[in-house]
Order: sequence, then C-alpha cells, then structure tokens
Amino acid sequence: EDRWVLTVLGLDGCIEVLRAHTSFDGPARTIPCTQWCANGSGLQPAIAGALAAPGSTTLPNPLLTKLAGGFRIGYDIFGLAAWMMTRHEEICAEELDEYERYPAVQSHAYRHGYLERPIVDEWLFVLGQVIQKTWPQLTLRINVFATRVSHDVDEPSRVGFLSIPRLGRAMVGDLLKRSDLSAFIRAPLINFGTGSTLCRFDPYNTFDWLMRVSERNGLRSAFYFICGRTDPSKDALYEPEHRAIRSLLREIHSRGHEIGLHPSFNTFRSPHVLAQEAQRLRRICAEEGIEQELWGGRMHWLRWEQPTTMRAWADAGMSYDSTLGYADLPGFRCGTCFEYPAFDVAADRMRSLRIRPLIAMDCTVMADRYLGLGVGEEAFEKFVGLKEACRAVGGVFTLLWHNTELLTPPKRTLYERILIA
Repeated sequence: EDRWVLTVLGLDGCIEVLRAHTSFDGPARTIPCTQWCANGSGLQPAIAGALAAPGSTTLPNPLLTKLAGGFRIGYDIFGLAAWMMTRHEEICAEELDEYERYPAVQSHAYRHGYLERPIVDEWLFVLGQVIQKTWPQLTLRINVFATRVSHDVDEPSRVGFLSIPRLGRAMVGDLLKRSDLSAFIRAPLINFGTGSTLCRFDPYNTFDWLMRVSERNGLRSAFYFICGRTDPSKDALYEPEHRAIRSLLREIHSRGHEIGLHPSFNTFRSPHVLAQEAQRLRRICAEEGIEQELWGGRMHWLRWEQPTTMRAWADAGMSYDSTLGYADLPGFRCGTCFEYPAFDVAADRMRSLRIRPLIAMDCTVMADRYLGLGVGEEAFEKFVGLKEACRAVGGVFTLLWHNTELLTPPKRTLYERILIA
C-alpha cells in the first residue's frame, strides 16, 4: 500500500488518498466489500445510508485523519473509479447470459447491494468536501443534473417492411393467436401505406409523439438506427435507405434531435462490420444533408464485450457509446452517471471515445422477463429512485425508451411522468 498525493499549485497543503495496488485484482466474486458511514466524520453523504467500499474488508476509523496542512483519506477512491469505469471485472468474464452478455446478477455491484448507487460519484462527492476543507479558497465546479433520453429503433413499423408472405403470416397471427381483429384489418393498410413516409396509422410510429414530449420538456431525443443484418432473427427488417426511413431521418434532424447508430446483433465482436454500419449511416445522412457534430449510439440487445466492443466504436470513428447498462437490472454498471473518456485497461491507453452510461431501460423495469414491475406505481418509483440518485450527485439520468413501448395509454403516461419527475 502507498498513497496518492493531491496538491494545488501555489497553495499550501495536500490530501493523501490511500492507494491499494491489489484491492481490485482478480475475479469480481473474490473482491471484498465493506461499508462506510459518514456519521461523526464531519462529512456529508450525497445519498443517505452507508456507502459501499469495494476492494476493502475494513476501513480505518476515522476514515479521514488530519495531517499538518491537509488530510488523509483511508480508502482508494481513485482505484475504485478506475476499476468500475473501465469495467475491469468484465474482461475475460465467463459468467455470461444466453446472449453472451455480462449480466447484472453476476456483477460485484449486485452481489454487494450497491448496483442502484452511483458509488464512484458518491466517493468523489466525499473527496470534494475534503478538497474544500483543505483549500477553502478554491471554488469547485457545481454539476447540474440533467435527463438524457434515447430510443433504439428496432422496429420503426409493425408490418410496414414485411414481404407479402410475412405480412400474411402476421395477419393470421393477429386473428388466430392474438384475437386482435383491429390489428388484422390495419395490417395491409400499414404495409401498403408505408411508402415515402411511415404510415400514420402504424402503432409503432410514435416518433412525432416522442419528439413532441421531449420538446415540451426541454429535452433532445436521440434515435439510434440499425444499419446491418448480422442475424436475421434478431436484427431489423427495414433498410436505412428506404424512403420512409430517410424521411424520418430528415424530420428528426430538422426538429433538432439526434441520429445515431444501433449496430446489428453480432457486431459486438466484429469491429470491421460495426465500422461498415457506421459508415453506412453517415453516408445516408450526408445524402440527406444531415450534419452532426457528434455521432454515437448503443449496441443492439446491449451486447458488449470489454474491451473488444469499446475498441470497435473508437476505431469506427464514433464520438460516444451509450450501451453500458445491464439488460436484466437497472442501475449504475459503471458506478457513475457522468459521461467520461474511455480507457482501454488491457492496452493501457486512452481511446478516442466517450462512455455515456445507461441507467435504465424501459423493458428492464417493466417486462416480465426482467424485473416485471409493469407500468404502475412500483415501476414509476423504481425509475424515479434511479433518477433521484443521479440528481443527488448532479449527474445525468440516461433513459432508454423504445418507440414500440408506447402502445398503451398507461405506458405513455408512465414515460411522461418519469420525464417530469
């Protein structure tokens, strides 16, 4: 063990922070975790309750000790930040789910009960108070809470891009399996009505509604489009060159919202294919006169292999990625709700990419296959609890809501309530 030493040029004093070289080595299941309570320390927690301290079995009491001209903090805050934000525990992980994703239930955060806490941000909040005690003449930047909404466009139309045989099968399913006469009648109207634009009767065509809700709440929606087909059973049925998709891209851009990439199912381990899909999206947008300062997006099905997928995004020339949340549980996969620069710990180098952690996805909370909280108060409280955790540290609540998850009034009401909460 040794220490990090923080100093400020031209000012007396220093802060020593414990540097524990081996605390975060090894598989996640072998890394210890204890807790720290701020009671009696002279420090205030960002969020009420004990704060998890991964990598430690015990902490010194008191955690903060006074030095001549400064303080010593007895926990490796910077080691924690590096371990969480580089997703070190996921490198070469073997405990994957059926879609080859690292699941939340295998994570250190879930096993030790801090998945729904932005613990990196909370520990940095503690550090900020120590900095102010040491150098009261300094003015620290105050972060302003924000909400960021994005929408993965897996299915822009329910049946608009189906071939005639597949349309027929869908209609039979509507009539015989789902007993939905209305959908049966509307299906051919939607299919034949999807031409230069999406059909206005299409239940999946919620794009105007999403943009209006964002505009009403001072938000900018990001829409991520699939531009490839590496698994026909999992990827989209539409082609981004279709006239209706081009028209949608133009409308999104003209209204001041964002367009991004949703790489196809198998690209998370195929950097060259991901790069081709990114180039395809940029080419189509250029043909439509669409220019953006930043290009980002999110992996389809949240498939991510660290560091392979991160490198692929960087090598494709993308500005940011917003995949890093879990499918099975909401929360703080990276321990933070702030965007940050990607660091490739395996190669020991920075990557030209920003990471925008995903905090919550619609189906993660609502769907029976995950938390199964439905669309009522229990689901609302889960979403808002995560939002309040972000607010407590002045961070960003990043919410993924699919255009296909707005088919009923309760779902639309839930979405709007979350935004205004």
